[in-house]
Amino acid sequence: MNILTQTADGSNTLYNQEIGEHYHSSHGALQESKHVFIGAGLQFITQEAKEINILEVGFGTGLNFLLSFAHCEENHIKLNYTGIEAYPLTESIIAQTGYMDYVSHAVWENFIKNYELSLSQTQVLSSLCELKIAHTTLSDFISEAKFDLIYYDAFSVRHQPEMWTNEIIAHSCNFLKPGGVFVTYAITGNLKRALKACGMTIEKLPGAPGKREMLRATKII
Repeated sequence: MNILTQTADGSNTLYNQEIGEHYHSSHGALQESKHVFIGAGLQFITQEAKEINILEVGFGTGLNFLLSFAHCEENHIKLNYTGIEAYPLTESIIAQTGYMDYVSHAVWENFIKNYELSLSQTQVLSSLCELKIAHTTLSDFISEAKFDLIYYDAFSVRHQPEMWTNEIIAHSCNFLKPGGVFVTYAITGNLKRALKACGMTIEKLPGAPGKREMLRATKII
C-alpha cells in the first residue's frame, strides 16, 4: 500500500509500506528530483545535445520523467525515455501526487493519458518525446538501445539491497554509451568501487537538501 505524504518543500511523495520507504526525499521530493536528476544529470549532459536517450531505474511516480519532458520541450531536445518499473503505480495514484502543478498542462496531459499504454509499448507523447516503461525488474531488463544518461532512483540500499549489488550496477552500466552518465542520490564506498570496475569516472557532488553528497559517474570505456 502507498500513502500520499507531503515533503518539506511542499511537494508530495508516496510512502511504500511494503518497502518501508518514501519514493522521494522527505526533505523535498521536487527539489531532490530537480537537483539530482535534472541539474546534475539532464542539464549536465544536454548542454550541446539535440537528442538524448534516458534510462530510469525506478520510474515510480513519474516525477523525474515529467521534469525531463518539460525541460526537453522547453529546450527543443528530442527525448527518448525508458523507465524500468517492476511494480507500476496506477494512473489514479499518480494523478493524486499533484505533479501537474510543476509542468505545463500539455506535458501533464500527454503523460497521464498515455501512462498505462506506455507500460506495454512505446508511446509518442509529442514531436519531441517518446516514453516506454518496461514492466519488469532491472535484472530481467534487456535492451539493444544504448543510453546517454541513467537516472538510478531505486529505493535505498537499506531497504532494497538487491538493487545496489556489484552485479546489478554492472548490468545497468552495460546500457550506457561511451561517455554516458550515471546519476544517483546515493553515494557509498561500495557503489563507487562497483562503478569504477565498470570503467566509470566518479564525481562527488553536493547532495539535495537533507543529504550531504550525491554521485555522478561517466563511462570512459
